[in-house]
Amino acid sequence: MTPVRRPAGRARVRVGILGGTFDPIHLGHLRMAEWLREAFSLDRFLFIPAATPPHKPGQEITTGEIRLALIRAAIADNAAFEACDLELARGGLSYSVETLEALRRRFGPEADLHFAMGSDQFAEIETWKEWMRIFTLTHLVVVARPGSGMDASARGLPVEAEGSFCYDPADDSFVHASGMRIFFREAGALPISSTGIRALARAGRSIRYLVPEGVRDLIARHGLYTGPEPGAQ
Repeated sequence: MTPVRRPAGRARVRVGILGGTFDPIHLGHLRMAEWLREAFSLDRFLFIPAATPPHKPGQEITTGEIRLALIRAAIADNAAFEACDLELARGGLSYSVETLEALRRRFGPEADLHFAMGSDQFAEIETWKEWMRIFTLTHLVVVARPGSGMDASARGLPVEAEGSFCYDPADDSFVHASGMRIFFREAGALPISSTGIRALARAGRSIRYLVPEGVRDLIARHGLYTGPEPGAQ
C-alpha cells in the first residue's frame, strides 16, 4: 500500500481528500484540488481511486493499477498532491465511510480531514453506507460542479441530520455536533468530464489540454479508450 507521509513539526495536519474512478484523471480534478488546497490551507491532498464504485453497478472501468498510474503521472510536479491506493488495496466495494475511518486511524484524531464531493453527490448522500457517520469523521467540502444543475447556494442538509447541525456565520459553515463542518463552496472548477474525454478518445479526437501530458502519453501507450464504450448499444 502506498504510504501516506505525515509532515514533521505539525501537531495538526490538514488533509484534502478526493475520491472517484479517475478514468481518467483530468485537469478539472487537478484544478479543483489546487483550489481546495489553497482555500483551506491544506498540507497535502490525496487522490483516492475507487476499486469498485458502489453507485456505478456494472460499469466497466480501467484497471486500478492503470488508473493509479494515471494519477501519479498527473500529479508528478506537485509535491502537495499524493496518489493513495487505500481503496484499491482494500478491494471490493469502495465505501467512503470505510476509507475515512482508515484515514482517521492513519492520521490520528487531531488531523483536519477535508473530504471533497460534488453537490450532486451530496444530494444523494443518504443512499451512502452509514452516511450519518461520515459527518463525524471529516469536514465535508461540497463543491458545485459545472453542468450539475446545482450551485453552492443549494444548501439542503438531509432532513434526518438537520438537528445535528447549527450554522456558523463566521466561516459560512454548518457545524455538526461532533465538531466537524460542512462547507458549501463554488470552486470555479473547469467544465471537463472523464466521460467526455473517453468519448473524444474513442472518436479519435484530441484530448490535449484536457489532461496533463503525462496522462495523455499513458493513455496512448496503453491504448485506452479505443473502440465503443463498454455496455454501449
